[in-house]
Amino acid sequence: MELLDRAVVRSLPAVPRGIVQRLSSPYIAGPALADARRAVAALNAAGKLATVDVLGEEVRVPSEAEAVALEYHAVLDAIAADRLDANVSVKLTALGLEIELDLCRSLLATLVADAAARGIFVRIDMEASPFVDDTLRLYRELREVGRDNVGVVLQSALRRTLADVDALAVLRPNVRLCKGIYVEPPEIAFQKRDEIRESFVRVHEALLEAGCYVAVATHDEWLLERALARVAGRDPSEYELQMLLGVREGRASELVEQGHRLRVYVPYGDRWYEYSLRRLQENPALATMLAKATVLRLVPGRSG
Repeated sequence: MELLDRAVVRSLPAVPRGIVQRLSSPYIAGPALADARRAVAALNAAGKLATVDVLGEEVRVPSEAEAVALEYHAVLDAIAADRLDANVSVKLTALGLEIELDLCRSLLATLVADAAARGIFVRIDMEASPFVDDTLRLYRELREVGRDNVGVVLQSALRRTLADVDALAVLRPNVRLCKGIYVEPPEIAFQKRDEIRESFVRVHEALLEAGCYVAVATHDEWLLERALARVAGRDPSEYELQMLLGVREGRASELVEQGHRLRVYVPYGDRWYEYSLRRLQENPALATMLAKATVLRLVPGRSG
């Protein structure tokens, strides 16, 4: 299977943009905010929650970071105006983390304050390992000044994550737990699937023991079943499950019918091509999974 995954990834740069767009279209709401509004409204109608992400990480100049921040404020306007059951997810490189820490700090603080005034939650996403320390630092700073409408993401693939849980425990953080999609060296991250899975289970247990609200973000059925067993008997308001837009939609609907809170990650923006290639190249298994999902969409009665 790993050979197939690598073969799929190697072929991606040679694939015409039109085909990449067709492949990725089920997983991106569209290029404009109006597309995200429609996608979230449809999810809410199906009993699902949403988190909205503006595509455009790794900006290089301050004006780009400021433009992304303005777009996020527009997202907050839309969520409030449409009374959508949604929050926002933001990558700090999109707010200028690679340009200047203070620029990112200012844009993030203003965004979180605007969201707080509207009663909307902000999820600070986690990126590659060089950004972890600054991401957690900015999260802690917001919590220290009383911002409770903000959460963070931890990746089970990183070897440091259990230590991060211990360090954050006093804050009882609201955490999205995922495997992590970034390619990291062996000294920083687990490389084997079973190691990443075992870490995920340990981190989930540690977060629950610390009294944290945990959003379990995975499409891995093995992990999903273990997470469900771990939260069995808890009130549904004490945890949630998360999936990507367009992935395992049938399973997501089953989980909602069973009474679980399920949130769907809804990215949008005109940088769809860069996003699609980066995500697929960073995670060969995801590339193959999405290719399979696309094929299944062509088979009547198969929705994943």
